[in-house]
Amino acid sequence: MPLVSKLRMVRLLLTAAALASVLLYAFSAMAQSVTPASPQPESVQRFIGMFSDPDVQRFLQQQSQAAKAVPGPPQQQTPNRDPSFSEFAMRFRAHASSLLGAVQSFPLETMRGGAVLERDIQANGGTRPIFLVAAFVAVGLAAQWLFWWISAGWRAWMARAPFATVRERMIALAARLLWAACYVLSFGLGSIGFFLLFQWPPVIREVVVGYLFAIVVFRLASALFDLLLAPGAEEEGRFRVVPISKDAAGHWAKRLGYLVGWYAFGWVTIRLLGTLGFSIPARQLVAYSLGLVLLVIGIEAVWRRPSRLSAGQAGRIGLRARNWLWTVYFVSVWLLWVVGAMRLFWIAVVAAALPGAIALTKASVDNLLRSSAAEADGHRRSTVVSVIIERGIRAALIVSAILLLAAALDVRLTEMTMQDSPLLRLVRGLLSAGIILLVVDLAWNVVKVLIDRKLGDTEAVLEIGSERERRRTRLRTLLPILRNFLMILFIAIAIMMALSSLGVEIGPLIAGAGVVGVAIGFGAQTVVKDVISGMFYLLDDAFRVGEYIQSGSYKGTVESFSLRSVKLRHHRGAVYIVPFSELGAIQNMSRDWVIEKMTITITYDSDIEKARKIIKKIGLELFEDPEFKPTTIEPLKMQGIDSLGDSGLLLRMKVMTLPGQQFTLKRRALRMIHQAFNEHGIKLAVPTVQVSGGKDDAIAAAAQQTLAAHSAAAAANPA
Repeated sequence: MPLVSKLRMVRLLLTAAALASVLLYAFSAMAQSVTPASPQPESVQRFIGMFSDPDVQRFLQQQSQAAKAVPGPPQQQTPNRDPSFSEFAMRFRAHASSLLGAVQSFPLETMRGGAVLERDIQANGGTRPIFLVAAFVAVGLAAQWLFWWISAGWRAWMARAPFATVRERMIALAARLLWAACYVLSFGLGSIGFFLLFQWPPVIREVVVGYLFAIVVFRLASALFDLLLAPGAEEEGRFRVVPISKDAAGHWAKRLGYLVGWYAFGWVTIRLLGTLGFSIPARQLVAYSLGLVLLVIGIEAVWRRPSRLSAGQAGRIGLRARNWLWTVYFVSVWLLWVVGAMRLFWIAVVAAALPGAIALTKASVDNLLRSSAAEADGHRRSTVVSVIIERGIRAALIVSAILLLAAALDVRLTEMTMQDSPLLRLVRGLLSAGIILLVVDLAWNVVKVLIDRKLGDTEAVLEIGSERERRRTRLRTLLPILRNFLMILFIAIAIMMALSSLGVEIGPLIAGAGVVGVAIGFGAQTVVKDVISGMFYLLDDAFRVGEYIQSGSYKGTVESFSLRSVKLRHHRGAVYIVPFSELGAIQNMSRDWVIEKMTITITYDSDIEKARKIIKKIGLELFEDPEFKPTTIEPLKMQGIDSLGDSGLLLRMKVMTLPGQQFTLKRRALRMIHQAFNEHGIKLAVPTVQVSGGKDDAIAAAAQQTLAAHSAAAAANPA
């Protein structure tokens, strides 16, 4: 994929991730009951003012928890069912009516809340909360500057920290993350911590601590986005975790910080309105208004995001069309929140944010854990750490999305009642099966990477005949089979657990599978025999990948295995795929050592002792030759006269080498012996035929036939 396409994809994914942050506080701001507001008498207002005291709220909460702890009669559970269209229309009508009532009563509620706040202000000597917030923000900035001054050496070390290797990147990023956390913590301790040292009225304390907390969250989020996106990485020598351009990093770091900061401000504001006695519809009205600001920030971030694509490089959907699609999506999601369609709201949010978050996580992990040495050959090799981090984060994201959807759809993953509808049971089973498959997928990928890494370590050929080389070839034989076996095992476990989560009784299924397996075993005895024979061959270590074997009329180098057959490559190129049950006795020609015997015929008048010394000398020369020394176990030597032939003396020689190395040495030895014999006057015997008795045609023909037969035998056995 071109780099420009990757950058465009990552920017779109960041937009989707921003959407999740844009609307996260919607669910917490929504209320469970919607009733229209009406003017309240003065006694009710005084009661609401007392109820807004945090100490009173804490006492009532403790009492409620104590009451829940007391055992009582079991309550009737109402079956879960989806509302009809008329019920949804009535709910929306009541919701809209409550919002209209909140618009009418909002000024009165504002005056009442202001009165509650004014009482605490007067009790505090008339100091406004905004001045307290500003003052303690200044104290927090002073504490933050003090930490900045103290950590000068720390910052200097981070500025010089290298990012060449994975270990260096992890250390540098961890140090920067720790420094950023301490930097923001110093602000929080200087502002909130110093504020809590004094006694304040309850409402004033809630207001000041709430907004100071929102400022701390905003600064912490800004520091985190600055660490991940690193807008000034090119100038400051920093490392950008998310692989995007500098312009895109600056754009998204700023917008995402604004989104989180406004979300924190809105969340604190809604809680403080409840403390001041505002009704639920009034708080919903304020929440929707604050959500509009988030909507505007999200739309502005989409339309003004940097793009390197020119007008002639646009894809199937132009940039402007994509921006309009994102705008329509944002507005639609905001409207779903406003009308109270929370199930559709969360489905839409998860459907857009989850794929983006998964792809963004994969790109970031690949960028963070990339290794120059591992990519030298153009192929990226996965490591156990990268698989655990990438697949673990992906599994955590998907599981979180499943739990979020389960809560939004009111599906209890661990409970099943008789009142559940078939559709609800199916949804619960699918969500549980998804979690099971994610866990199995993570475990399988970790095992697969471990096996692949071990196979990669066995690619280099070691010293021929050594114990390490034997272990290497045995691992290359067994590990692929182990990988296939574990893959089938993981698939079977995942299927069984998924079916169990869907409500299928797997006990009878396993029993039925056993019966079917027995029937298949009887019907396919040959296949079963092949599989079992292959297991015993491997247990006996009869052959390994790369060894040359012979079994009956089949011979060749072992290339690979399957569950029922072995693939043999003949030395002339032909490939035999032989079932294990047809192998029978195995002749392995590649184990330990091999003795090669050679014969040569010299004339009867040759000096045998001289020939022996020449052969011995040639054997020692070959034994010391760097080309043959690593593969020769015993040097070439003459064993003596093997027989008295028709044309001369038959001398037998032998040499011990590593398997497969004898042929090259044999050809070199025969060439050197032939040359040395010629130099020392030792003649090689050749068959001769003497014909006597005239020129009889029958005798001549018999002599020609004898010569032809002898030549054919010599050609068949050149040794």
